[in-house]
Amino acid sequence: MPPKDPWSESDRHVPRKVVQPLQRVMRHEAAGGVVMLAAALVAIAWANSPWSASYAEVWQTPLRVELGDLIHLDHLSLQTWVNDALMTVFFLLVGVEIKREVVHGDLRDVRAVALPVVAALGGMVVPAAIYWSLNAGRPGAGGWAVPMATDIAFAVGIVTLAGKRVPLPAKVFLLTLAVADDIGAIVVIAAFYTGALSWGWLACAAAGLAVIFALRRGDVQSLAPYLAVGAFAWLALLESGVHATLIGVALGLLTPAWPLRSPRLFPPEARRVANRVEAAYYDRVLTRAEFAENEQTIAEVARLAMFSTSPLERLERALSPWVAYVVVPVFALANAGVALTGDALGGVVSEPVTAGVMLGLVVGKTVGVLGATALAVRLGIGRLPQGTTWRHVLGLAMAAGVGFTVALFVASLSFDTAAASDAAKVGILAGSAVSGVLGYLLLHTAPAVAVPALAPDEAGTAGEVAAADIGARAAAGAAAGATARAPDRTQVVAPNVT
Repeated sequence: MPPKDPWSESDRHVPRKVVQPLQRVMRHEAAGGVVMLAAALVAIAWANSPWSASYAEVWQTPLRVELGDLIHLDHLSLQTWVNDALMTVFFLLVGVEIKREVVHGDLRDVRAVALPVVAALGGMVVPAAIYWSLNAGRPGAGGWAVPMATDIAFAVGIVTLAGKRVPLPAKVFLLTLAVADDIGAIVVIAAFYTGALSWGWLACAAAGLAVIFALRRGDVQSLAPYLAVGAFAWLALLESGVHATLIGVALGLLTPAWPLRSPRLFPPEARRVANRVEAAYYDRVLTRAEFAENEQTIAEVARLAMFSTSPLERLERALSPWVAYVVVPVFALANAGVALTGDALGGVVSEPVTAGVMLGLVVGKTVGVLGATALAVRLGIGRLPQGTTWRHVLGLAMAAGVGFTVALFVASLSFDTAAASDAAKVGILAGSAVSGVLGYLLLHTAPAVAVPALAPDEAGTAGEVAAADIGARAAAGAAAGATARAPDRTQVVAPNVT
């Protein structure tokens, strides 16, 4: 019988009118940022609706997990589970991306990475300094790290919307800056937002990571032991006083970056297996026995392909759609809801926490990234990417001021009162909106610059780094299941075989 197209690719009404347009949207780089923005708007609308009380009630609902006398997690609300458990998956993807950039990407080249790393440092130090200058000695002083973060999904979305007016090397610069910014955020969370330490639990978490390292060295392929030990390490880190999401970063960095078997062995093995499948079709009749054998043979090809790609790549492709379309939107829904009253909006000027966060994102990021870049170029540490003008750098610096996801996450760790946390959220929303609009307008109105073709090795590196962002990986993962298949023109008869 001729092979049938999947239901999602058929001409039926629902796939044609709903599923296929949705798949086309999800293939776009900026789709993850759009979903996250939609979730944040829902949260804001909910928190300012007649049902606003239910927003806090839902997310502060206690969610207990107990296992005999071993585990008693009875102090975590639904929002805390989102921030501590679900966001571990986000930071796992961050760790995976950092590992890939260090091993295969732009971070492996010290000269290439110097300029965006210096720019990232400037974009962290100046916003923190602005916030501190407004809040030193005040109750909100602990939120100095809130305006340091750059949201990579939104930044990529802004650059994508600007189109071809932003040359590829400039996009690579922004993505490398964002990766360096993520590393800085991880260091800040680990160093400054850790409570009283329980050394016994911390030792248990370290032991769990050591077991995972031993499993990796032993080429253990089953996912079950990694999940079990990883869950134990997460629990141990949670109880130790260190923020539990950091276990995700550690697991990402432990993921092997090279295939388990040489890709050079894949083509002859795949050809051998493909010849076996093709041989069953020579007489244009496929018996049930041959069909069953082909199923096993094709599964062997899938196994060969899996072992010929690195666990790092497989994990990144598997996680990216879930992070972009589930984890981050749920996090935004749980944390972005803030009452936009007259007093809250007036706090943009009068409330030190709100003003510090907003000015840190809008002014601090722009001055920090642009100033550090100019200083690095002047000192000969690096030079502007090919085809990139200072107008591009200014636009990218403003786009870096969109500090949504990680900024909200740090805000959830920084304050003891709901009022201070809400004030920071207003500053994050206002500062991110202003930075995003200004960055887009600058980049969209920049004159187009002709960039010479990259050399093969440079093009490879640029392509790798440009694919590093969460949105692009999510699009690749979403598109993987929606790729159209070429029809098999061989008519196969499957007679009844007794």
